[in-house]
Amino acid sequence: MRFHIITIFPEMFDSYLKESILGRAAENKLISVKFYNPRDFIKAPKNNYRPVDDKPYGGGPGMVMRAEPILKAVEAAVKKIKSKKTLIINFIPSAPKFTTDSAKTLSKKYTDIILICGRYEGIDARIDKILKTKKFSIGDYILTGGELPAMVLIDSISRQIKGVLGKYESLEEERVSSSEVYTRPEILKYPSLHKASKGQAKIKTYRVPKVLLSGNHKLIEEWKKRDK
Repeated sequence: MRFHIITIFPEMFDSYLKESILGRAAENKLISVKFYNPRDFIKAPKNNYRPVDDKPYGGGPGMVMRAEPILKAVEAAVKKIKSKKTLIINFIPSAPKFTTDSAKTLSKKYTDIILICGRYEGIDARIDKILKTKKFSIGDYILTGGELPAMVLIDSISRQIKGVLGKYESLEEERVSSSEVYTRPEILKYPSLHKASKGQAKIKTYRVPKVLLSGNHKLIEEWKKRDK
């Protein structure tokens, strides 16, 4: 899978994409991520200031990202894509929610995904009509930009690609699993975060559920299914 990111802040992705599973996936050429900064597609004037935003028509607060720099950045990405299995995604708070099923579908259907990261009050809506974008939201809240949603999609889609997680069983959604997990030690003693009346923290004991120590695989599987 090849991801093409349209953003004016490509540096925001550095730490997340270079670490852990995604970092190894890139090293093993299971995924690749390229960046296209809309500012690079604006002819710089003498003062070298290259604005990608402007005041909204009809009035209102904030600024709106202009269509032309975004379109040129997407064009640059498209020119590097040889496959026809390409999808362009724009992030809109009111759009359908992105889910694990969405990730599964996209990982199988496309080889290249272009992710447009808006900023300010959003992007000129004409880009959706021109580019025929697929619109997604990652939740019922507003963020300052599309970079975080883009990272969420890259992570969620990448883990569906064979070899990224090492084993198919590593996919939590494909195995019987509870939201509660435990490891050593079997008995954990830790002071309460709330001090007792005499000002001393009370030591509390926390144990691993007995069923997980029983060796009875049937009961363990039933326990794991209880809140799946």
